Amino acid sequence: MTIYTGRGDQGQTDLRTMDRVSKDSRRIEAYGTVDEVNALVGVVRPTGHDDIDDDLRTVQNHLHIVQADFANPSPDEDDPQITEAHVEEIEAMIDEADEELDQLESFILPSGSEPGAKLHHARAVCRRAERRCVSLAAEEAGVNETAIIYLNRLSDTLFTLARLVNKREGVREESPEY
Repeated sequence: MTIYTGRGDQGQTDLRTMDRVSKDSRRIEAYGTVDEVNALVGVVRPTGHDDIDDDLRTVQNHLHIVQADFANPSPDEDDPQITEAHVEEIEAMIDEADEELDQLESFILPSGSEPGAKLHHARAVCRRAERRCVSLAAEEAGVNETAIIYLNRLSDTLFTLARLVNKREGVREESPEY
C-alpha cells in the first residue's frame, strides 16, 4: 500500500462514510485540529514521569477516537465514538493530579519546564480544536456533543498536567502582571 493516492490533489478528501468533502470544510477543520492536539501531546512524551506519560498515551488514544467520531457524520452503533466514560477517565486524571498540587489562586503564565510548556501549548491548541468542533456542531446536526465536552475537559487536563510536571521539575508558577 502506498501512502499517496492522489485522491486529495483536487482539494477534496473522504469522510469515514466515503463521502467526498472539501478539505476546508468545518468537519475536516475540526478533526484536523484535533489531530494537531494529538501530535503536540506526542511531542511532550516522554515527560520523564511515567504516570503522566501513561495518562498522555491514554489521551492520544482518546484523540484518535475523537477524530474518527468527527470524521463520521453517520456513525453506526459499533463505530468509534467518545462517551461519558472517556470524559470521566480524564476527570479522574485531573482529580489525581490535583491531590499533588497546591490550590490555584490566580491565573498563571503558560510556561515552565520543557514538558510543562509543551503541555500548555497543547492545551491552547485543544481550546482551538474545541472552538472548531463547536462551530461544526452549530452548522451540522448529529455531531457528538460528548466529544465536544471531552475536548473542553481535556484542555483542563492538559493544564493540570502542565502544572504537575512543573511542580515536579521544581519550576515556580508565575502569575501575569496587570
